[in-house]
Amino acid sequence: MNNIGKNYFDIGYMDTLAQGDSWLHQLDPRAKLITTLLFIIAVVSFGKYTIWAFIPFFLYPVFLIAAGGLPGGYLFKKVLLVSPFAILLGIFNPLIDREIILHIGTIGISGGWISFLSVLIRFVLTVIGALLLVALTGFNSVCEALRKLGVPKPFVIQLMFFYRYLFVLTDEAQRMERARALRSFHSGFMKYRTFVSVIGYLLLRTLDRAERIYYAMCCRGFDGQIHRLTSLKSRSRDFSFISVWLILFIVFRIYNIPEALGAWVMGCLG
Repeated sequence: MNNIGKNYFDIGYMDTLAQGDSWLHQLDPRAKLITTLLFIIAVVSFGKYTIWAFIPFFLYPVFLIAAGGLPGGYLFKKVLLVSPFAILLGIFNPLIDREIILHIGTIGISGGWISFLSVLIRFVLTVIGALLLVALTGFNSVCEALRKLGVPKPFVIQLMFFYRYLFVLTDEAQRMERARALRSFHSGFMKYRTFVSVIGYLLLRTLDRAERIYYAMCCRGFDGQIHRLTSLKSRSRDFSFISVWLILFIVFRIYNIPEALGAWVMGCLG
């Protein structure tokens, strides 16, 4: 569990990445939030058998990683961490949809496998888009942008607390795992009953510590507001950023560019 905490659950590193000084970091959080929402809407709006039309949408995360100076490998590990959810979501598609809709040579590919691959691609694009938003903006700034765009305040505050209490949960989990390892001479084996007890104590310890943290915040003047050193200000480059990507997303959505390029290449070769 300690290795997981170091390599994957280091969610605080996302806030560290958000302290960069690139021009993408300096954009209004609302502009990046709106662009990310447009990106996600465009990706999920395709049919269930779509695969090749997603290729142009990878331009968006690649551009943000390059222009923002972000570690692509770290973000890819984050995507792999939650990838089992997408696999569980679409793994039964090949069993349900067995109609052959594609042939590769003499091999027939059923619609279930194609829709399964489509689910995985959508998952990768949407998750990497959300991670890039946090890495370029910071979670508190994202919450403030949501509040400025009209999202109800109770929802925003709960979202902010949920994110912050993830740190509490992982910290308590690492403490308990360290204590268990010392008492068992670093044995990696854990009985089922012991595992269930550990999960129960973890929940109780996390709730207790989270309550103490909340009381400490109230004693220090927390009033439910999100405070920033600088106020949000929209500039022309923010609108330009949204407009350029909106146009590209519409083009990518309407026109199947990989299919058109393939037909053009085949026409030239023919």
